[in-house]
Amino acid sequence: MQTYRNTKQRTRILEVLRSTDTHPTAAWVYDRLKFEFPSLSLGTVYRNLTILEEQGSVVRIASGSTFDRYDAVVTPHPHFRCLKCGGLYDTKDMSQDAISYPEKTASGHLITKMVLEFHGTCAPCLEKRPASGEMKI
Repeated sequence: MQTYRNTKQRTRILEVLRSTDTHPTAAWVYDRLKFEFPSLSLGTVYRNLTILEEQGSVVRIASGSTFDRYDAVVTPHPHFRCLKCGGLYDTKDMSQDAISYPEKTASGHLITKMVLEFHGTCAPCLEKRPASGEMKI
């Protein structure tokens, strides 16, 4: 792993990520810091997020065709993704530790990471009045 000097911008990016549980995008982080660092660019935020990921300080959560999200909680834990609003939440209903997986599979693959993500409708979306023809279960 490459060694990087610590910068005020990278420190603040990590602090901003640690201050929220919303799993923000790089653009969200940029919007929070652009007035504090007038010369900050979105590209700088992305570069610093990549460095923080390499250092193990943040986790990048791939979001398919949308923008990746970032999480400062680096210990393994499952997420819930709302298919209506796109929200991404930590789920405390189930510990990823409860799901055991072998270090090595029968076919010889070495497992180094497991990602567990549930998809459905979040509680706030369920509370909204259903559209006509839509049943709330």
